[in-house]
Amino acid sequence: MSSSPLSQKTGLIVSAHSADFVWRAAGAIALHVKQGFRMKVVCLSFGERGESAKLWRKGGMTESSVKAARREEAQVAADILGAEIEFFDLGDYPLRVPDEALFRLADVYRELQPSFVLSHSEQDPYNYDHPLAMRVAQEARIIAQAEGYEPGAGIIGAPHVLAFEPHQTEQCGWIPNTFLDITEVWDTKRQAIEAMAGQEHLWEYYTRVALQRGVQAKRNIGITAARNIKYAEAYMRLTPTVPENLA
Repeated sequence: MSSSPLSQKTGLIVSAHSADFVWRAAGAIALHVKQGFRMKVVCLSFGERGESAKLWRKGGMTESSVKAARREEAQVAADILGAEIEFFDLGDYPLRVPDEALFRLADVYRELQPSFVLSHSEQDPYNYDHPLAMRVAQEARIIAQAEGYEPGAGIIGAPHVLAFEPHQTEQCGWIPNTFLDITEVWDTKRQAIEAMAGQEHLWEYYTRVALQRGVQAKRNIGITAARNIKYAEAYMRLTPTVPENLA
């Protein structure tokens, strides 16, 4: 893996399946890339079993062919957004993460040195792969901070951890406390969404989510900073911030 210039800020997205990062964080990825960040996505699985119904209904598909299709879609989406992407191929339904994959993710943290991390809600009764991905993202973060893990390799600081929006918010104990205006990169996010052909039924759903969060974002911004927000992504911040003031 190539190293980032010390002056370049970075962000990490840990996605349970190969499309999750697109629905929930593509705006953040595109916006930060536009701002000069190096953005990296880690897909723990391709979602080949539980999130590829359209592909399976074609008939004549195998698990390997579904994986290949999902990988291609995710790669195209990442390229559209300007992000790097790495596939762990751990399987889904159920997702299981062995220690070697956990350490591999810790190594990604140390190489990338992210300023922030985005992953799933900590609860999701509809999809147990999602909270597992967030738990792994947080556990790898802790390992990457430990002086005793591969001593001398260089630890990380304390990147902010935010949970992106789950599909069924009310059932997941997820309450948004951070809204990100993605209006200027919405067209890019929509292109990435349309790259996920295997889940076309979600294209308009997540467009409606972005519009709704845009309305809420606009209502939560100060008058002096008012701007025309149409599309937004919402996040639940899980780690504290240490600002210079509370303005």
